[in-house]
Amino acid sequence: MKELINVARSSMPSFEEYCGEIRELWDSRWLTNMGAKHEELRGKLQEYLGVQRLDLLTNGHMALELSLQALGLSGEVITTPFTFASTTQAIVRNGLTPVFCDIDPATFCMDPEKIEPLITEKTSAILPVHVYGNVCDVEAIAAIAQKHTLAVIYDAAHTFGVKYRGRGVGDFGDVSCFSFHATKVFHTIEGGCACFQNAEFGERLVGLKNFGLSGQEDAEEIGTNAKLDEFRAAMGLCNLRHVEEEIAKRERVAQRYRERLEEVPGLQVNPVQKNVRQNFAYFPVVFHEKAFGADRDAVLHKLAENGIHARKYFYPLTSEFACYKGRLEPQETPVAKGISQRVLTLPLYAELDLADADRICDIILSCKK
Repeated sequence: MKELINVARSSMPSFEEYCGEIRELWDSRWLTNMGAKHEELRGKLQEYLGVQRLDLLTNGHMALELSLQALGLSGEVITTPFTFASTTQAIVRNGLTPVFCDIDPATFCMDPEKIEPLITEKTSAILPVHVYGNVCDVEAIAAIAQKHTLAVIYDAAHTFGVKYRGRGVGDFGDVSCFSFHATKVFHTIEGGCACFQNAEFGERLVGLKNFGLSGQEDAEEIGTNAKLDEFRAAMGLCNLRHVEEEIAKRERVAQRYRERLEEVPGLQVNPVQKNVRQNFAYFPVVFHEKAFGADRDAVLHKLAENGIHARKYFYPLTSEFACYKGRLEPQETPVAKGISQRVLTLPLYAELDLADADRICDIILSCKK
């Protein structure tokens, strides 16, 4: 029986490399609270991502949630429903109201042409998502934000190492937040960061991730514990040494998928954007049933029968989650709705054999009628 193929698989340094990285922690006994590993990783990530300022957090969700809090927003935030649960929950948990904007059918990112009709006197920010490693229309979004004096917070969870016109994606907007979850291109097991330019914002973010404390005897505001510990920082230092190799291996798999599937009638694959240095984080395929002859769920089932776990990512839209029923007003986002009902992300990780990628493609193509 063939080994199960999951949609993602964590990359790991060698056991010896990680043990070597954490060895000194047994001497220092400084295991958390912004220790030496934390500060080393912060500096190296700041350089790698090409950003002015950066702070590390316990996960990507807390980077988003605390960034929204640190910006002192109120009212409504325009965002996308075609995203992971975290994006919308970070908004709602800050007492803000998400207003859902439809997406571009080619890039799966927020459609900037549909933003302005959603702006009201209550709008305080735009929170777009760089979906599947595709870069949002950052120029158009910046122009809209400047025109209406709105903050821009990017959910950059999918775009570690991605560059647009030679500039790291973390350098766009007021804040850009990354996830370092174990299945990402780069990971710290669990972790994340916020990238920003404003020093005062950074000071507030540091306070919020450390219970809102100001010194040892007082708390100026209500914060939480969102610090990244030394063991996870050490994992990040190890993985950062190999991230370019990781991306190159992912590219090899993504290229095989593209060669086999891009020209098939009824299949839409991830675009190749101009002026973008990709990271090959995901390989989505949108199934147009009439042209292809089978729908997304039929293909998903056939893959599962053969021990291959693809993912309906993202499905459903976050705006359709049960927790928001009766709480948020229904909003029409027909493009996002249609994509969510037809998209699969295929297995993609550095160690995936090209023979397995070919087998996945063969199974998909066997569904065509």
